[in-house]
Amino acid sequence: MAERVYPADSPPVSGQFSDNFSSGEFPRKPATYVIQVPKDQIYHVPPPENAHRFQHLSQKKVHRSRCRCCFCSVLAAIFILSVLTGISLAVIYLVFRPQAPKYSVEGFSVSGINLLSPSPNSPKFNVTVMSRNGNGKTGIYYEKGSRVDVFYEDVDLCNGALPVFYQPAKNVTVVKTVLTGSKIQLTSGMRKEMRNDLSEKNFPFKLKIRAPVKIKIGSVKTWTITVNVNCDVAVDKLTAPSRIVSSKCSHDVDLW
Repeated sequence: MAERVYPADSPPVSGQFSDNFSSGEFPRKPATYVIQVPKDQIYHVPPPENAHRFQHLSQKKVHRSRCRCCFCSVLAAIFILSVLTGISLAVIYLVFRPQAPKYSVEGFSVSGINLLSPSPNSPKFNVTVMSRNGNGKTGIYYEKGSRVDVFYEDVDLCNGALPVFYQPAKNVTVVKTVLTGSKIQLTSGMRKEMRNDLSEKNFPFKLKIRAPVKIKIGSVKTWTITVNVNCDVAVDKLTAPSRIVSSKCSHDVDLW
């Protein structure tokens, strides 16, 4: 009968492992420690690879702060200037009580319009406007750049400009201007309307004046102000001399 051969026991890996195993204990994990540091003693220092970026961002913040300061200073200066300007205007108004001048059309003659031919027209208008300045201490400078237009049913027939002049206080000034148009095409409907107006001796036109002016109050001259005058004028015929049948004017002012 053959003998049984039993495998040999494996040697332990280490004496410590054998001892721990034999004692029923396992190896301990490395210890973990928590260190508490006061918040005011923590310093944020960027790593070397981010130092350049940190410096760039810091300079950018300083630049933005300076821009904000400049912007706020400009806004404050504009606000103060606006307040001072408003106070000055209020004082001037209370002291001088300026009034807008009154305008009227005193002459309005027409020529160069042919109602029988469909060919283009070259109309010509001689317009006389009266300006009444009733202010006791306020003069008016009429500057360059004015424009005068005559319309018939929203069609601009001719245009021109006012002369440059100064109107003193308590003054009535009569201004004459010649307005011309070139190659104005009238539709058949407009010619028919004008023929009807001819039979009624009532041709309605619109006169529009846009004039830049400066107001002189005492020894002070203001900035440029725009005066807009709108007049409804009707004449009895389209040849000179013509008679004004009706006239009515209104005006407004653009301060800026």
